[in-house]
Amino acid sequence: MDKKISVISDLDGKKIVVISDIRFKGKRNINWEEVEQYLKEYIGNCYEVVETSDQVYIGSDFPGELKGSVDTKRLYGANAKAKANATQGIPMLLQCATNRRWQENFKGKHNVDAKFGWYRFTTRFALPVYNNDTGELERFNIFRIEMLIRHAADGYLYLYDLVNIKKETSTPLEQ
Repeated sequence: MDKKISVISDLDGKKIVVISDIRFKGKRNINWEEVEQYLKEYIGNCYEVVETSDQVYIGSDFPGELKGSVDTKRLYGANAKAKANATQGIPMLLQCATNRRWQENFKGKHNVDAKFGWYRFTTRFALPVYNNDTGELERFNIFRIEMLIRHAADGYLYLYDLVNIKKETSTPLEQ
């Protein structure tokens, strides 16, 4: 998994994961099957959230859940493209995640896989914007996304989905 990913800090000292490669392209639709296949490379890996020292595993249900979630189905355009391309930076997104929040499990279908509830972490990433005519890099757009993590009956934390993506309206990163 050789990717062009780095971590920088903004003026407030908050981390931003910079994903330099646009792997999943498409002006209107993202091929979520292709994203699902790509995510299968992460299954079995574990990453640490630096702020909390939580160990988060990537389970076999993650690729299918991300592809078929209600959040993914409602996305289109730039936010869909951003969510798909954010998958390239999952290890760094988890490491830089902040603002851990817990919520109880409300759906019966998750009584086993999220027996001890859910955690949400906030993380930020940047994607390049290229000039359509010249192909030159113009700027980076910054996005905020929540990482939804289930606390399973086995006591482990598993990444479940990336939700609530939002482009930040502040000044984008310049080249």
